[in-house]
Amino acid sequence: MSGRGPRRPDGFIQKSNARYDRHDALYRKAKKEGFAARSVYKLEEIDRECKLLRPRDRVLDLGCAPGSWLQYVDQKLTHGAAVGIDLLPTRVALSGKVRVLQGDAFETSLQELTGTPAGEPLRLFDVVLSDMAPNTTGIRTVDQARSLALCERALEVAERALAPGGRMCVKIFEGGDMKQFLDACKQVFRTVKVKRPKGTRAGSVETYVIALDRLPPAP
Repeated sequence: MSGRGPRRPDGFIQKSNARYDRHDALYRKAKKEGFAARSVYKLEEIDRECKLLRPRDRVLDLGCAPGSWLQYVDQKLTHGAAVGIDLLPTRVALSGKVRVLQGDAFETSLQELTGTPAGEPLRLFDVVLSDMAPNTTGIRTVDQARSLALCERALEVAERALAPGGRMCVKIFEGGDMKQFLDACKQVFRTVKVKRPKGTRAGSVETYVIALDRLPPAP
């Protein structure tokens, strides 16, 4: 996939804040229930309202560390399969339905992500998830641009490796060229929504774009 699409922003944020976490009810709930991060409840809410995941799906989780979204996906799948990738290690117990890669989502080939042998047609996914986030600088326009680049990468992967009728959920920082990204999604999906889950921390600029019913590729 190298040579196409946006450049990867440098690095990724650690997906927790220890000082905040100690006083956060969802963090404590996640810890009690065995999930790696509180973000699992954001995915749960989106899934409940948008019917994102189905028991036999093939799911790709971009930016999967520390692993709470994969844990949730693993529980939802009965006969499906999932692949997760992140620069950081994912240290959670998962079933044999889940394959985890430690690497760069901007540089890993579609063949490796999909587990497709060389020379064969791609094994398409039904769902692409992305909770990827950039290192933040405190400069709003820079942070928005870095977030947008990650979202564009997720959309690029979805456009090439998502089956017709498939679904996508990506985290994006509000503002900046968010409308541009939404317009791009509408060229690929029949339905595009924006949702800020209740579990989003106060003051956060994070929100989620949920894209449903991937249109058939143009001939």
